[in-house]
Amino acid sequence: MHIKNNTCRLILIATSLLLASCEKMFMSADMEPTPTATFDYLWTQIDERYSLFDVKDVDWNQMRDSLRPQVFDGMSNDSLFAVLKKLINSLNDGHVDIWGNNDVASSEEIFLQRYGNGNFDLNTVVLNYLRANHHTTGGMSYNTVSNGDVLYIRYYSFSNSASEAQIDAILQRYPYVKGFIFDIRQNGGGAIQNEWNLMAFLPNEGQLLYTTQLKAGPAHNDFGIPQQVFAPSNGNHTPISKPFVLLTDRGCYSAASSFALCLKSYSNVIVMGDTTGGGLAIPAGGALPNGWHYRFGVSRTIAPDGVNYENGVPPDQLLRLDPAAVANGHDNIIDSAARLIVTSDLN
Repeated sequence: MHIKNNTCRLILIATSLLLASCEKMFMSADMEPTPTATFDYLWTQIDERYSLFDVKDVDWNQMRDSLRPQVFDGMSNDSLFAVLKKLINSLNDGHVDIWGNNDVASSEEIFLQRYGNGNFDLNTVVLNYLRANHHTTGGMSYNTVSNGDVLYIRYYSFSNSASEAQIDAILQRYPYVKGFIFDIRQNGGGAIQNEWNLMAFLPNEGQLLYTTQLKAGPAHNDFGIPQQVFAPSNGNHTPISKPFVLLTDRGCYSAASSFALCLKSYSNVIVMGDTTGGGLAIPAGGALPNGWHYRFGVSRTIAPDGVNYENGVPPDQLLRLDPAAVANGHDNIIDSAARLIVTSDLN
């Protein structure tokens, strides 16, 4: 099935919501809210509906055999929560969570890679690149760098507004720049809609962005019909033909990682920095027998090169933040992106 333009995102969003809302249909009416029933239910739901066993390299049966003996009816909520946390941590997936016991359990590995392998220094960016006279439109803060030749835009989260009207207002303000740096380092994701708003201003050349499949059966390799997703229409917008450099790091997750994957298909875009944190799957979930809640990925995303980059989208140009540069008030990644734009043959 070929899906073009805005239709694809509507289908994927609707499917995600449907899967989440229908979760209680899978629960037995007479299921007891015991620790053993809760563990067995969560393990089975992930076993039959989780979409990423092939890229997570985990023996799910072994995890059951290892952890199930630790669960017994009458154990405390805190003890049960600790066991379930071990279970989901084995997947190393930031879209696998449980909520309950006045606590939330998420992937410790994703947490460590985001904050332990950051490629971004906020103070350096704010003080020396955005600067005190920067502008803010929606969720985007921006200012020119490289003697006014390059527009630097910092986008902290895809949960923050980036409407087409806001993006257009920024572009109209700087018609003379030679190119754009769009910085999403440490952006943990958010609304898919903002991805598509931004891509509406990049050249639609009929390019394939990715192929997606939803989990369709209980076996680990049971998937539905592949759906190809193409670049969205530019609508009434004049597409940006100037160089566009996207800055990424391991803190880019979910929608931010998806955005990086999509932009690799655009001819005027260079992705620079570090590999993203991953998280390309659509998450869905529901309630456990004891009333706690969970979610996990129920789709897979395949890049045009045939690879599933669920664990992280690699940059076109790998570049790490230099502590010596930061000590002198510089971000060597921004500086490299600006030099690339100023000297680019695309200008």
